[in-house]
Amino acid sequence: MVANADDSAAGAALHTTATDSVGALAELRRVAAVSQRKITSENFPVALRVLPRSPREQLVRVYAFARFVDDVGDTARGDRLALLDAIDADIDALPTGTAGLDPVRDLAPVLANRAATLRPLHDLVAANRRDQLVTSYETFDDLLDYCSLSAAPVGRLVLAIAGVDDPTAITRSDQVCAALQVLEHCQDVREDANAGRVYLPAVDLRGAQVDPAELRADTTSPAVRRVVAQQVARAAEMLVVGRPLVRGLHGWARVAVAGYVAGGHATVTALTRADHDVLAAAVRPSRVTTARHALLLWAARR
Repeated sequence: MVANADDSAAGAALHTTATDSVGALAELRRVAAVSQRKITSENFPVALRVLPRSPREQLVRVYAFARFVDDVGDTARGDRLALLDAIDADIDALPTGTAGLDPVRDLAPVLANRAATLRPLHDLVAANRRDQLVTSYETFDDLLDYCSLSAAPVGRLVLAIAGVDDPTAITRSDQVCAALQVLEHCQDVREDANAGRVYLPAVDLRGAQVDPAELRADTTSPAVRRVVAQQVARAAEMLVVGRPLVRGLHGWARVAVAGYVAGGHATVTALTRADHDVLAAAVRPSRVTTARHALLLWAARR
């Protein structure tokens, strides 16, 4: 923890009174602590146990940072835009070793990779800043633009940790990450709607004559199912590049990325089997289906 909150980069970014600045930093630390507790109960870190220690620890740090920023954008008390600005300032302090927030400071080993830059970290903050200002997306292309901030940076950091800076691999990773984000939005329609956000493209909802109240119902109407199915089909098409992406990687990176891509394919399967009824119950992929897709991807030679 930072000995003097007002001396940290995050503290300097909070343009308020000294008392408010200390309070805001305390809120950032509170959210960080809650995020860390959540991580210990989730599957992502567990799945990483098969990887070598060094990349595994770095990937967990990236995940912890992304989760922290998301939680600030979704649950923090007070001025969330100011809090996100403080995180941005702390990111800029990383190269000098003066970052004060634990989830930010813990990324120092990740930046030791020559391919890693601060840009993906700032983009994740920018995505959450957009969430404070934008509540819906008109077209699928607009949603993909959001995904370029909310999802692609994680894939780029994974590749950076693996020392991969090939432009083709990065482009494919961006597409896979966007597909995964779209699928997550399909799974979380009601949760997002209750938070005042709609990620299903507005043009598609209008075309299907969906009433906004339908997104918060206990069951999924035929119209909403059609819109969800449309996004799932788009995501499935985008995931096709996952195969050549995995094939071009080696070592632990091939294993890890195969797992991510497999999770996307398994989610498509789960949503399709549920007939895109995402409101009656949570739709999640089975571990068996995910493992089968991962094995096929990892073993693929062409």
